[in-house]
Amino acid sequence: MSSSHTQLVIIGAGPGGYVATFLAADLGVNVTLVDERNSPGGVCLHCGCIPSKALLYAGQIIRDTQDAAQLGLEFGPAHLNLDKLRTWKNSVVQRLTLGLTALCKQRKITFIQGRASLLSANSAIIRLLNGEEQNIKFDQAILATGSSPIKLPFLPENPGILNSTQSLEIAQIPEKLLIIGGGYIGLEMATIYSSLGAKVTISEALPRLLPNLDRDIAGILLKNLRTACSAILTGTTVTAVEPQTNGFNVNFTNSKGQITKEYFNKILVSVGRQPNTTDLGLAHTKIQIDPRGFIAVNDFRQTAEPNIYAIGDITGQPMLAHKASYEAKIAVANILEKKLSYGAPVIPGVIFTRPQIAWCGLTETEAEEKGVAVKVAKFLWAASGKALATNHPEGLTKILMDPNTEKILGMQIAGAHAGEMISQGVLAMQAGLKAEAIAHAIHPHPTLSETIMETAEMLYGLSAHVAGKTKI
Repeated sequence: MSSSHTQLVIIGAGPGGYVATFLAADLGVNVTLVDERNSPGGVCLHCGCIPSKALLYAGQIIRDTQDAAQLGLEFGPAHLNLDKLRTWKNSVVQRLTLGLTALCKQRKITFIQGRASLLSANSAIIRLLNGEEQNIKFDQAILATGSSPIKLPFLPENPGILNSTQSLEIAQIPEKLLIIGGGYIGLEMATIYSSLGAKVTISEALPRLLPNLDRDIAGILLKNLRTACSAILTGTTVTAVEPQTNGFNVNFTNSKGQITKEYFNKILVSVGRQPNTTDLGLAHTKIQIDPRGFIAVNDFRQTAEPNIYAIGDITGQPMLAHKASYEAKIAVANILEKKLSYGAPVIPGVIFTRPQIAWCGLTETEAEEKGVAVKVAKFLWAASGKALATNHPEGLTKILMDPNTEKILGMQIAGAHAGEMISQGVLAMQAGLKAEAIAHAIHPHPTLSETIMETAEMLYGLSAHVAGKTKI
């Protein structure tokens, strides 16, 4: 068994792990990066964020051509060449993974393809794909192993029952698809498969979809989902699945105890993700995990072992790629003894559905529950020239402001390209700006970003396109 030593070992090469690796290498640290895949990128790049957005874009084109009839532009039904679509989606992933591999080589980073497990607070064993094992000793470590889809134990093992990773392979488009779980991933997959021709049913155990968002924001998406999907069953659980020829008979039980049965060709399970911490060898260290398997860390991203840090999905919600990348920078800074605290970052969330939903900070629902006084302004996109000119009138921009300090406490956007716009709210909140900073900033016309400016103006009664009392 071979052995080696490195100043810093990073286990997991997702958007947390590879960002930490590149930053540490640029700052002169000797780094070894370990991952089971043959190139960096993690779930996000290989079988998550990137391939799903490629497929969502394809679906958007189909929907746009269908909607173009309202403009007097008529196209025939889309012909779906699934092999070509799959090849294009894979080419996007390949191009990005090749780029990350090249960046590793340029930085002279040692990349080992294998599965690492801690042996102590200063050593680990790496099991290579060929069965060989390698010991590695380290001064510091960053754990960034990400998460994996949660399985439902009562479902049978069957190639027709997919998780989110398998569904992105788009092996075929089923006539009828059941999606169990109405979270972000489930709704994005519903958007993809419905646009590609499947009749989609969403089953969600909670009383409503997107309970963490305000009803007015969530309602804009739900209105479109109800049109795109065959059915949305809230307050409903799947209680039995019986495999049939080329499909499944599924029993549903609603909140009133009523049972119904329906046939589906495929089932996609999207009920959340769990941290990949079970095979990390944590028992050989002092590292603590909570009952859900998340690793406990302090504001410096340190575990109970001061020389071992943890970032990303394995440290808890929200499980987002950009959060992992932010935490990577915190961990590396503290390894270099710069004592950078996690603080209270403004972490945006985006659901890449049609239309998109994006938010940051406090929601109106949370403010009511916590008893936080807020002043709220909402701008309907029906009054936006750009939204109407691009046939995207269904949208809403919403800002919450502290009535005393006038600082922005939260922002939510429902509409086309919401994910591209929400950073304006993140920057304003992170910088502690008053709403008037956005209201007085000149926004280009005509753009969707103007809706943010006009919403901020409404907080002061200044909006030109919404009647109200003026306050200067």
